[in-house]
Amino acid sequence: MKKVLRILVVFCVCVLISVGAAAAVMLYLDSPVETSGGDAVPFTIRQGESLASVAWRLQEERLIQSSTFLVTYSKLRNSETLFQRGSYLVPRGKTTRELHDFFITGSQVLLRVTVPEGWTLSRMAVLLEETRICARDDFLAAAGDPRLLESLGIPADSAIGYLFPDTYLFPEDFPADRVVAEMADNFRRKIAEINPAYETLDSSALHERITLASIIEREYRDPAEAPLMASVFYNRLGIRMALGSCATVEYIITEILKKPHPEFLTYADLEISSPYNTYQRPGLPPGPISNPGVTALKAAFFPAQTDYWYFVLKDPQAGTHFFSKNLQEHNTAKVVYLKKVS
Repeated sequence: MKKVLRILVVFCVCVLISVGAAAAVMLYLDSPVETSGGDAVPFTIRQGESLASVAWRLQEERLIQSSTFLVTYSKLRNSETLFQRGSYLVPRGKTTRELHDFFITGSQVLLRVTVPEGWTLSRMAVLLEETRICARDDFLAAAGDPRLLESLGIPADSAIGYLFPDTYLFPEDFPADRVVAEMADNFRRKIAEINPAYETLDSSALHERITLASIIEREYRDPAEAPLMASVFYNRLGIRMALGSCATVEYIITEILKKPHPEFLTYADLEISSPYNTYQRPGLPPGPISNPGVTALKAAFFPAQTDYWYFVLKDPQAGTHFFSKNLQEHNTAKVVYLKKVS
């Protein structure tokens, strides 16, 4: 009898140990992954994607401990087909079961917004409001907030020029300051790819590059011509000659005077008094006039080396220009090409 009792005791102890071990394993597999990464990770569940694929990618992103545990838990909950497709901003520090519920409800699906190259802050603000990401006025306020700009390392009184045009994923009603911060961080990443040595520039020199890139962005249509335009502007800057950029005058009209975009510029437009009028004042304007993309930024950092001082549109459909080495050649080109345009 005592022997049987001992066997029962040993058996019960083994069972308890096994149950305890299993519980410990379960707790570990369900526990959040410790990481030094950011607060949230963009993650997309694709149309028709299997649960196994989703679980594996979550494990690869170090958002869960075990893809097998998520699959098993979902099967037990009979929720394998209930994961909502779409784009998410997935918070770190969640248990696997919490993330399971997060994807089942689909409550944090992200909104996709594409900001075109060369857009101003006002156009971006309207787009962000239309896509329900943040209010127009909140975005404009954040883009001019001195404390935020300082924290982002933007050496200006506005974020224009430093918000990279790209496709972004944001939740609905996202804080405007975080929208600005994400776009500015993206800008820094792109600049580092274009020119890893950009950090050796002081803030003033960097601001000048970005300002010039913003002008080039609004002038070029054929990417091959962007470095040539940059060479023209740098040649002029070198002798304090007015840049004569129509894009800066259009900026004054639409962004400062808040008037509709003109079909063409008049002589009166070219005489508007403004620090941004590069027909009236030599040197660069006080700051960027748009948010430049990769092509314009590359041109500003790595201009072509030429003897060109002027350019004029020669093919409106192709957007190509004729580049001149002197004023006489330029005046001849204007007679030839502008007559064709008209």
